[in-house]
Amino acid sequence: MTETSVPADNTSARLRRRSQKKGVLLFVRDVLVIFLVALLVSFLIKTFLVRSFFIPSSSMEQTLQIDDRILVNELVPNLVDLERGDVVVFRDPGGWLPPTAEPTQPPLVAAVDWVLSAVGLSASDSDDHLIKRVIGLPGDHVVCCNTLGQMSVNDVPLNEPYITLPAGVTNVSKDAFDVTVPANSLWVMGDNRYNSKDSRYNRQQPGNGFVPVDNVVGRAFVISWPSAHWSWLDNHPAVFAGIRDADQQ
Repeated sequence: MTETSVPADNTSARLRRRSQKKGVLLFVRDVLVIFLVALLVSFLIKTFLVRSFFIPSSSMEQTLQIDDRILVNELVPNLVDLERGDVVVFRDPGGWLPPTAEPTQPPLVAAVDWVLSAVGLSASDSDDHLIKRVIGLPGDHVVCCNTLGQMSVNDVPLNEPYITLPAGVTNVSKDAFDVTVPANSLWVMGDNRYNSKDSRYNRQQPGNGFVPVDNVVGRAFVISWPSAHWSWLDNHPAVFAGIRDADQQ
């Protein structure tokens, strides 16, 4: 019987192809693992630490502009206490937002948006949330306006550099009010005072204009987009300095 020999170069070629195929499979596997880990990490960050929202209205101008994208610290208020002056995102307490129809999307677009939303890169539910500045904490007595047009918290008048008023107007609120914030609730107002449907104008709703602390998603701390608007969001501690908590009065 005659033995047939296999040329060495053919054997080497097969080994190279096998090695290349194995290398490609390993590369694809590593990419998939990295992608899945990145999705998991992003999901955990979005769920427990940081979340993105966009600004749908002008109620916080000039601090925030329409379509600005912000990052929200979700450790507030569960692990970090709320403070007066914080800019917070919260779920509608009931009746603050008009009913909206769910937009229809092609299946592929809806699937991609769902994935991006799950990892915090999309903010498709921004229209279901509101963003305002915390003025009154539980127990605070909030009154407007004094003879200088200022609002006061626990009898301390506020000088508010962040608000936007119409030309020639000095009163920081069009309508007067005198409220005491209930337990586990907040009194919130927009910086664009004459164009903000905030606590003042939701007194007839189920929560009487107050926002339950449990509805707070987190504190906005930075404008992330567009790059021209990038900045940290200040809670202006100097404005609220000297205000004693209700239980210390």
